[in-house]
Amino acid sequence: MRILVIEDDIELAEAMKFRLEKEDFVVDVCHDGEEGLYYMQENMHDLVILDRMLPSLDGVSVLKAARKSHISTPVIFLTALGELNDKVTGLECGADDYMVKPFAFEELLARIHCIMRRPGKWDDSDLLKLGDISFDPETNRLFKDSKECTLSKREGALLEVFLRNPGQTLTRTVLLSRVWGLDSDVEEGNLDNYIHFLRRRLKAVNSTLSLKTIRGIGYQMEVFI
Repeated sequence: MRILVIEDDIELAEAMKFRLEKEDFVVDVCHDGEEGLYYMQENMHDLVILDRMLPSLDGVSVLKAARKSHISTPVIFLTALGELNDKVTGLECGADDYMVKPFAFEELLARIHCIMRRPGKWDDSDLLKLGDISFDPETNRLFKDSKECTLSKREGALLEVFLRNPGQTLTRTVLLSRVWGLDSDVEEGNLDNYIHFLRRRLKAVNSTLSLKTIRGIGYQMEVFI
């Protein structure tokens, strides 16, 4: 699960990143509202932890703009603004949860797990199914009928992105960010290599799914009925 932390307190943001990564989350951090909105609109994350008082664009404006763009990524406000009207405003503009600083990390973690348990595409414990295949993101095993194979961690992360976004054209930037991270300096050729690996994996289980190259843009998982 990939989490985006939008927090202008650099020390706090890095502390949250450290603690969340110890819980096996993949965490990206940015420190102003405009950058945070950009990453939310790229739809690269499974959950966002959002401060309200941010430079360039405040948290409420960020969330309103994201929801207006039909971004449904779950959002937890984490802010020093703790009056009742602040909480109401935050929840009414589209937040899934609201926490007030100072906070206990254990409570934040519990709220993240609560959101993860909600039915829908954010539940990582379920098998992901598309077309004629099933994929277990916990074990990185790919199934079709009686055939199965185990993917590498990177292959599994890439396949998961496609399975959660069936039929959508995913840009190279989105794929690189989702699988390698926002700050990674990985070369684009690595993405092409892993697309090749995934095609071989799908072929190995005789799947009819196809990873289509969208020239100059990225890739799309095609489903043939």
